[in-house]
Amino acid sequence: MNAITLVHQGHVPVMLKEVLEALSPRDGGRYLDGTFGGGGYARAILNSADCTLHGIDRDPTAIARGEAMAQQANGRLIMHQGTFGNMEELVGQDGPFDGIVLDLGVSSFQIDPAERGFSFRNDGPLDMRMGTDGPSAADLVNSMKESDLADVLYRYGEEKLSRRIARAIVTARAEEPITTTGRLAHIVRSCVPKDRSKIDPATRSFQGLRIAVNDELGELERALEAAPRLLAPGGVFVVVTFHSLEDRLAKRAMAELAGRTANPSRYDPAPVRKEPPAFSLLHSRPLPATEEEARENPRARSARLRALVRNSASQPSASGNRA
Repeated sequence: MNAITLVHQGHVPVMLKEVLEALSPRDGGRYLDGTFGGGGYARAILNSADCTLHGIDRDPTAIARGEAMAQQANGRLIMHQGTFGNMEELVGQDGPFDGIVLDLGVSSFQIDPAERGFSFRNDGPLDMRMGTDGPSAADLVNSMKESDLADVLYRYGEEKLSRRIARAIVTARAEEPITTTGRLAHIVRSCVPKDRSKIDPATRSFQGLRIAVNDELGELERALEAAPRLLAPGGVFVVVTFHSLEDRLAKRAMAELAGRTANPSRYDPAPVRKEPPAFSLLHSRPLPATEEEARENPRARSARLRALVRNSASQPSASGNRA
């Protein structure tokens, strides 16, 4: 097995050690990285065992990076362009998989370049699209009704001052369309006072718009339904989240599959389960990044890892049958 040495400068995969421990790649195994990004997880998995890995990403630049890595992998890396919420249609025929991993953070290759329009640190076009299709963030802030825009900022950005910000955006766009990250950040900062957290006041609004532009929660909901169906017996599904909205969805879906859902009332008896659940939680609580990693990589500070295991006695659905 030839080691894959291709490394992309500036890309630091979050909680890599914990991800590898959860997946435990083995020779002959089949794995799926649903958020290929910079390829950090993929490279580590392929170097850990003589296995096959399928990578999914909606970003054509990530696909290009994956194809370059595939040249070193001697047929063990297969790339698919699309969204991870559509994994069943993209790779269902290639399963079942011994491990599936999703890193829900924004890739360094997306957030760092100003021209991608994800960040307010450097002024650039207000885009935020992880792929190349669909409306951009500029399209949303210049066309949505004030009430709908406020709902996006509140629901996805958890911004308490969403109505004030939406009102300011609508006022500003009446004078001139908002087309850059710098101008939007300035508008938001004029409405949100700084606090002791030292977090930029524009952070939550940018998060909310990014999630809306890319339908990130919708994609996650679809993936949380599809991934367990694609797991082989003993296979592990790993999700690394970065904010509470994602983590709540992952927690709820995995708990339900593992039979850990709460009773409707403490007075109601627990339902009689005829069969043991098909899945188990790998950890009783989500794993955070270590203090050392959080110090070295600020993006890891909010990371949480959850993992689900298909019990050996259960079988994947027909869509995950191996050829």
